[in-house]
Amino acid sequence: MKIYDVAVVGGGPAGSLFAKCLSDKFSVALIDKKSDSENSFKKPCGGLLAPEGQKALSKLGMNLPKSVLVDPQIFSVKTIDLDNDIIRHYQRMYINCDRHKFDRWLFSSVGENVDKKEGTVTKIEETENGFTLTYSKDGNEETITAKYLVGADGAKSSVRKFLNPRFKCRKYISIQQWFYDKNPKPFYSCIFDSKNTDCYSWSISKDGYFIFGGAYPVENGREAFDNQKKKLTEKGFVFGEPVKTEGCLVLRPQNSRQFFMGKGNAFLIGEAAGLISPSSLEGISSAIISGMALAEAFSEGKNILKIYKRKTSNLRRKLIFKNLKVPFMYNKFIRFFVMKSGLLTIEVNEDKV
Repeated sequence: MKIYDVAVVGGGPAGSLFAKCLSDKFSVALIDKKSDSENSFKKPCGGLLAPEGQKALSKLGMNLPKSVLVDPQIFSVKTIDLDNDIIRHYQRMYINCDRHKFDRWLFSSVGENVDKKEGTVTKIEETENGFTLTYSKDGNEETITAKYLVGADGAKSSVRKFLNPRFKCRKYISIQQWFYDKNPKPFYSCIFDSKNTDCYSWSISKDGYFIFGGAYPVENGREAFDNQKKKLTEKGFVFGEPVKTEGCLVLRPQNSRQFFMGKGNAFLIGEAAGLISPSSLEGISSAIISGMALAEAFSEGKNILKIYKRKTSNLRRKLIFKNLKVPFMYNKFIRFFVMKSGLLTIEVNEDKV
């Protein structure tokens, strides 16, 4: 049984950036269920890197490699209000990337003090000296121990469930399908349709594929997804037969009680802590920022959790304030007047290819 200072569950943006930024005086085990194989688990995600995430990476001097980027790079979002039958275009400065390749690039960037492991954590136990974790891959199990435990394993976090089984936060099912892109022109869209979800849906063109997905109520989510596809077909969306279908749980915090940063010598970062935008469901930026903040807290003192909470107070406050945007985005009557006004819209000639 190997002994480490820190065990990190989840090698996405939160876990990888934490492990990368953590001082090399700590020995680290980074366990991730993703791999480079074709059959690996892939996070269902539109794969758009927001300006806040870009800024956080730039502070570390990290530049995205060409292999992570995809075509085309789109700088406007086609906002479709199915409730009010309005379409408007707004400028957005996202970077279009391959989410799985992005995650694997971050995972590969961690230092030599990090022992990278592939597998799924199946058991967590607290011991007198820390934590014991059992993880499996292809039916084989291994066990490690660590003084500190970090959960970076997303909305359905096993670490959070172990620490706080009564944690409550609004949950949605995110469903996403990939199609060969047969639309006349590549585009990125944001769709509002209160009859099928009180959240939103999206589409994005990506390296010859057309991806459509959305966040739906957990109950009857697939039915809502299929109903919305039918509506969008009438609006000119071209789907065809899906190449693949993906799904995962997603959180949507409403107040500060729906963030859980950790307990004792165990900590949560990224969406495992509930750190995700309630208005847009964008979580990569919060994952990166919280991972960096926890690494700084480890370097600064013994009361790590207290320091970590202080360092993420602005992030959590910012996410709660984003709830103020929700009525303007999700109330169909308010949204009607906002979109009708044309405020901040841009003109896009969709006839030109």
